[in-house]
Order: sequence, then C-alpha cells, then structure tokens
Amino acid sequence: MARRPLPRILTNSAPLARMAHSASLARSREFARSAADSASDVFHPLITIGRGLRRLGAAGRGRWADTPKDQRGPLAFFVAACVLVVWLVPYGPLLALIGVMGAGAWAGRERTPVATGPSEAETERLRALYEALVPYLSAEGDPSPLYAHGGDWERAFAEYTFDDSGRLERLQLKYPAYFTDGEDRSRVRIEQVLYAKAGRGREYRFTWDELANQLTLTVLDALPTDIAAQRFVTSPGETVLGFTDPDSVQRTLPVTGGEETRDAPPVVWRTGQRSTEPHLLVLGQPGTGATTLLRSIALQALQHGDVLVIDGSGTGEYGCLVGRPGVLGVESGLAGALATLEWASHETERRLIAGNRARQAGGAAPDDTRRPLWIIADRPTALSHIAVAEELDDPQRWLQVPLRHGRAAQVTVVVADQFETAELLSDPVRAHTKARVVLGPATAEEVRAVLGAPPHTTPPAQVPPGRGYARLGNAPVLRLQVPATPDPLDDATGQAHREAVTALLPEHTVPADGAGPSEPVSGGKRVDVGKAVAAGPSVRADGAEADDGPAADDGPAAAEAAPEAEETGAVAEPVGASARVRTDKGGEPRVIKGSVEAVRTEG
Repeated sequence: MARRPLPRILTNSAPLARMAHSASLARSREFARSAADSASDVFHPLITIGRGLRRLGAAGRGRWADTPKDQRGPLAFFVAACVLVVWLVPYGPLLALIGVMGAGAWAGRERTPVATGPSEAETERLRALYEALVPYLSAEGDPSPLYAHGGDWERAFAEYTFDDSGRLERLQLKYPAYFTDGEDRSRVRIEQVLYAKAGRGREYRFTWDELANQLTLTVLDALPTDIAAQRFVTSPGETVLGFTDPDSVQRTLPVTGGEETRDAPPVVWRTGQRSTEPHLLVLGQPGTGATTLLRSIALQALQHGDVLVIDGSGTGEYGCLVGRPGVLGVESGLAGALATLEWASHETERRLIAGNRARQAGGAAPDDTRRPLWIIADRPTALSHIAVAEELDDPQRWLQVPLRHGRAAQVTVVVADQFETAELLSDPVRAHTKARVVLGPATAEEVRAVLGAPPHTTPPAQVPPGRGYARLGNAPVLRLQVPATPDPLDDATGQAHREAVTALLPEHTVPADGAGPSEPVSGGKRVDVGKAVAAGPSVRADGAEADDGPAADDGPAAAEAAPEAEETGAVAEPVGASARVRTDKGGEPRVIKGSVEAVRTEG
C-alpha cells in the first residue's frame, strides 16, 4: 500500500519561520513582557515580604537546630506564652501581624552587595610584591615555607590598605622567624624591595616588630613647608628645631601657617644644666637650610640669653643681628673670630669659678652666670683652613672649654658645616655635640654616620630647603622640616617672610657713636662692648687683667687709636686686627674701630 505524502506545511520549515517572525507574534511577546513587568511592580511588596518571611523562617529553623535538646522545651514554652499573651491583648493579633509583615519586608529587602577584598589590579600588585620577597624571605629545607614561588600571599600579608588611586597605602606582612631581622643589611634589603614595588616617589616608614615577626609599611604625608619664623610657645631652655610627624612626638604647638592657625608636632631641643644633649651639630649640603636653622635658633635664644655668632662663610647671612640687644658679636674674619672665641672660653671658665665659689659660700650663683650664652659657629672649618694658611691658632681650639663645661656654665654651642668639610671638624666638636641634624639629600649611610642610626623612612623624591633628619642623643631618628627663616636683608626674601623675621628681632639700641650697651663680664665690673662682645680676651676667668703680650703687628686700628689714647691717657694695645683700650686716669673708655672691640676698665 503506498504512503500518502504529508502536507506541505509540515514538511517545509519556511512557513514556520515566517510565522515565528511575523508582526503579530512580536506584538504578542512585547505584550507578555509588559504584563510581566507590570505584575512584578504590582506584586513587588508581596514578593519582598515573602522573601523576608522565608529568610526569617530559615533563621528560626537554624536557631531551633542549634538549640540543645534539653533547652528546646523551655524555649517552646516561652514562645507559646508569648503567643498567648499577644492573643489576649486587645488588637494583639493585628499588631502581631503588622509586626511580622514589617520584619519580613525589612529582611526581604534587596541589598547591594558590598565588595570585599582587593580588586584584580590590587591583587596583582600584592602577588607581585609577594613574589619579589620570596628570594629574601625563604630558605631551603623549610617544610612549610611562608614565602614560596606560587604560594599563598594571603598568609603572608595580614593587613593591606589601598588609596583611591589604587596605590598601596599600608601593608603589614609576616616574615619567618629565621629571618635575620637584627642585621641592618637584611633590613635594608627588604626595605629596598618594598620601596621599589610599592611605588617610588613617596616616603615610607618601616616599623619592625621583632617579637611578632612582623613588618609594617606606612605611607607618610609630606611635612608642611608653610610654617615661617614666629614666636613659639616654649619654656626657657627649649628650642624648636623644626616640625615632624604627628605620631613621632607626644606634643604639639600652635603655629601659624599661611592664613590659618593649627597645632603642629615640634622637634624640641632642651638645653641647660639638666640637658643630656647641651650642644648641637648641623651638617648638610650647600643651600639645604643649615644657615636658616642657625638663624632660627639665634632668634629663639635672644628671648632669654645672649648670642655670639661666628660666620665662617663670610656671606653676611647674620647681618640682621648686628647691633641688636643680646647679640654680643657677629664675626666673619679670622682675627675677630679668634678673639671672640678666646673671650668665650675665658667667660666659660669665669662662670664656672664664680658658680663654684657661690656654692661653697652657700649662696646662689651670680645673675651674670645664669643668663644663657649661645655660641653659634657657621662653617668654622673655613676659618680653620685660613688659620692653617696664615699659621695661626685654629678657632675650633677655643671651643673646647665651652663644649666640655658649657652645660654647667649655661653656655651652649651650635656648629654647622658641610659634608665636604666635615672631616676638618675637631675631635671635641664631634665628641660633645650629641644633638645632631642632617639637612638636604643624604644617603642612609651618610645619615647613619652623622646621627649614629639609619632613618626608618625612605628619602623623599624632592627635598625642599630645611628638610632633613634630627636625632637628640639616643632618641629615635625623626624627620625634620625647619621653619622658614630667611635673611630679611636679602632681596630675594619675600615680604611676608621678611616681616616675620623682623618682628622677632629686638630693637636697635646701639648709640650713634657706635658704643654698645654695658654688660657685666667678670668680677662685678661693667664694660662697653661696642658692636661685638661684652669683653675681650684681656679679661681673664677670675676677672683680673690678662697680661697679653705685644700684638703681632700694629694695624690701622692701632694707628687710629694712638691719638685718642694720648688725649685721654689711655693705652691702646692692638690684638691682631682689633684693639682694646684701657683707661688709667678714670676717664670714660672709648671704643676703637676693629673687628672686635674689647674694652676693660681698671677697678
């Protein structure tokens, strides 16, 4: 029997395709989709409540399963009692239904998933950092290595934080117990790897916890450079060297930076009889702010003491101090520096003797021995080089007594020089300057050679003037930013900084004839100090006259002083390029021109 052929509509797929793509079918699909969306919007509250009730029910079943069997009976009785109380309270079932619906709506709400863990880019950064540490923190034979190629970096990195730009901001990592964390070389090697992989151009602090075998890397903010010279709130004997990180010191000072007043953490250097670091040494490259720091120290010292400045560079950076009350002298020549430092050495001895005699007599020290005396020497090695060429005494030799006995005599010595000439500093200067400051760009080895310990931070990408490190005695190494204290007489100084420095300078009190104010020097005598020092090398430590020999040569100062000495009966004795005058007939002493004017009065 022959088979009848099927209808063409069932054997040909073309009509079916045309029906599937017909306009009526497309409209039907669109209508169905719109109806589904409308129904979803209408029944969305019910869907949310249903989802929440389902979650609450699952939570209740989990709580019932976690309850021990011996406590299920009391729990069931408590639930039944609550249901009975709700049933007996007026409108209780209705209120209970409303409460259950509200709890279901809250539990069933759609929650935006919170992204946890690092992103893909951050994960790649952490994995690359982990792989870079493997050669330095792994050892052969370790049965369970914490660091291994292809290992789990999440075991090694306990905490990590990234900033908005995706750069590493903080990292706390673990290292094996056999790592030699007590050796500086091992530490420096790990710090260099972290500095390179975490991103250059920023400053990082490394905190080693040897007890827990952990290393914490923290990104540091740049120190503020808008703090200018101003009157800091400090006690007598405290000097602000600059400002550092907030978590490095436990003290803040109100400062004015720009147009706002804020609290800043200072680096305070304490001097005086109870100080363990009575003298300061500053080293740095040219133009890094060493002279600025010394000028800032001088302005602060003038509040409670006298200042003696030795400018070895001879550039006139301290010209703004000339003729100010409390400034005993500003010397830049070799002869003046020698005479001034010689007087400072004798003055230190005099203070020691006077204080010792007062203590033996059971009284207080004289007032003229308790007023602080500051000796600020900027680049003394330049004068030492000239002294060697001229076969004269080294000016640093006269710093030996103030350095050794200055703490007891209220004498403080501040020395600043450059790295290139640091080897020319005398042994007493190196031995007695326990407070140290390094300014400008310097390697970790240079910082360690000066401060005695390496810095725990990486060097900044750009070093502004006055930026460096400070260490007071055996304290930790601190980052330091010196307050801006430029020379007000320099044309390149801005008007705001010029006014700030000028406001801190005492008013000029030098008379028109050039003679300075009277200052006590020794034995209760008072002498005229002129523009330089309170007393010259002709005053000995015991207050008597020093028997100085004849001068090496009679300079122009002696020739100019001879006619005046004949008129007043004074005897002029030149001392190098300076001269002193002694009045024998009770007349008023007169000051003779020279780099150092030192006058003594016969008792």
